[in-house]
Parts: sequence; structure tokens; C-alpha cells
Amino acid sequence: MAKDLKVTLKDQPGEGARLGEALGNAGVNIEGLCAMMDGGTGAVHVLVDDVAGARAALEGAGITVEAETDVIVSPALPDPDVDTPGKFGEMARAIAEAGINVTLAYVATRNRVVLATSDNQRATQLLKSMM
Repeated sequence: MAKDLKVTLKDQPGEGARLGEALGNAGVNIEGLCAMMDGGTGAVHVLVDDVAGARAALEGAGITVEAETDVIVSPALPDPDVDTPGKFGEMARAIAEAGINVTLAYVATRNRVVLATSDNQRATQLLKSMM
């Protein structure tokens, strides 16, 4: 099962390379990534299947994993060249109407949506009915 790992990197050249090389050298594939720099540092979210391998690789490179979050990952679209306008809005609306808060969202490889919510179990059930 994929998980989101949160790390903080310095906002300087080479930090993304350090993260990517550490994971790549350990054979860990980055399934999705979201980074936002602000005030000299950046919060980076990395979606991985091999959590133990990713943790070991990152920590070996001096990158502390600050959080590990269970996430919902939508299925890959059959044709990755086709996006569906409004799909995220539809998903977010269904979750909101159920009183569930989205705490993390980004797009991963193969046009998959990654979400963390206040109730992943209920949100997953809602989203399954939409796919």
C-alpha cells in the first residue's frame, strides 16, 4: 500500500536531487511528489510503495522522515493521455458533503489523485462508488 512521507528540505540547489538520488539508488520508485518552498525550507511529500526502503534511503542521506500518512490513491486512468475536467471537483464535493475534510491532495503518476482525509475509510468508500 502506498504511503505519503513528509520531509523538509532546504530551499537550495541540489536538495531535490539528493532526495531523488537517495530513493533511486535504493531502488525505491517515486509514485508521486509535491513540494512547496517557503522561507528557506520546503515541505516535500513523496508517495512511495516501499515505505521501509524509502525511510532507510532518506535517513541514510540525512533526510529525516517527519510524517508517514495513510493516503487514498485513485486508480490510474486507462488512458493516461486523457484527463477528465472536473473530476477532482466531483471527488472533493462528494467527500465534503459527507462532512470529511481533505488534509492533503496532489496528483501522482498516471493521473492518479492522492488524498489524505479526516476519514480515509469513508472517503474511500465514497470514491469507489464514483469510479
